[in-house]
Amino acid sequence: MKAYYDPQHAEHHPKFFLVRGQIRESTEVPERAERLHQALIAGGHEVLAPRRFGRGPIAAVHSEAYLRFLEEAPAAWVALGDASAEIVANVHPNRHEAGGYPESIVGRAGWHMADTACPIGPGTFAAALRAADVAVSAAQAVVGGERAAYALCRPPGHHAYADMAGGFCFLNNTAIAAQYLSERLGRVAVLDVDVHHGNGTQSIFWERGDVMTVSVHADPTDFYPFFWGHAGERGGGAGEGANLNLPLALGTGDEDVLTALAVAAEALHGFAPAALVVALGLDASEEDPLKGLAVTTQGFSRIGAAIDGLGLPTVLVQEGGYLSPVLGRNLAAVLGAFA
Repeated sequence: MKAYYDPQHAEHHPKFFLVRGQIRESTEVPERAERLHQALIAGGHEVLAPRRFGRGPIAAVHSEAYLRFLEEAPAAWVALGDASAEIVANVHPNRHEAGGYPESIVGRAGWHMADTACPIGPGTFAAALRAADVAVSAAQAVVGGERAAYALCRPPGHHAYADMAGGFCFLNNTAIAAQYLSERLGRVAVLDVDVHHGNGTQSIFWERGDVMTVSVHADPTDFYPFFWGHAGERGGGAGEGANLNLPLALGTGDEDVLTALAVAAEALHGFAPAALVVALGLDASEEDPLKGLAVTTQGFSRIGAAIDGLGLPTVLVQEGGYLSPVLGRNLAAVLGAFA
């Protein structure tokens, strides 16, 4: 399988991670992508550098004000004179009765950052741009006739809204790839198998009837992102019925995850998309440090086979999956099912 990777991801190396009120080291570190890259090489996949696509594909998904914020924020933050090394917002309006867009970088950070799990450093935007290029390169390969292509994106993207970062994510690589395919192929579906619900992706396509979003994830009643990803969320406007959430109890293992995927497959067949984008989270692993679900390496092989069995041109976009002894093996298991 063709795979795309850019080592510039390492310019984003977040340090701040707030867990139950305690500051800890982030789990979203460069080493996770490096291990996945090593697994690609060991698996004999063709690893390619991405093309540079400029702002076109990301501007089709994200607002200009948000992109300007990501680009300008580090210098504006430093100019405060007494700021931290990373941008971490301390006020979040959540847009409830918000009267206007702030000029202060402190206010803009709160406006454009959903939580404290997306600290912005000096290299964050550059790394996020390269991740988007990786996703679009894989989508372009599929448009060009590849049966499937893999995008090793870091930082991940599926928690990023059109104008807001969150949960380690800045540019929504999955949504960017889906939009690129939609503009060229027509109806597109997104299948998210990350342990966390892809709330940003759901929001971006909420009122779109031509892009179906399906997510199998740990129940947000007890797990991040908490406020989105519930079974009753079905889309709005023209997109009503084009969003399907399949939340699972914490600790769910292979069999119930595969059962949920069978439900997802039925919905996808009914939608009849021209192509599929998979938000490939490997953090559903039984050995992942975030401990949401309990999928085995063999389970990931079966997940890959189930996705391959849909028979659709497929872009696999890397989302979560954190440091564990089986991280690389789990990627190999998914991609091996396609090979």
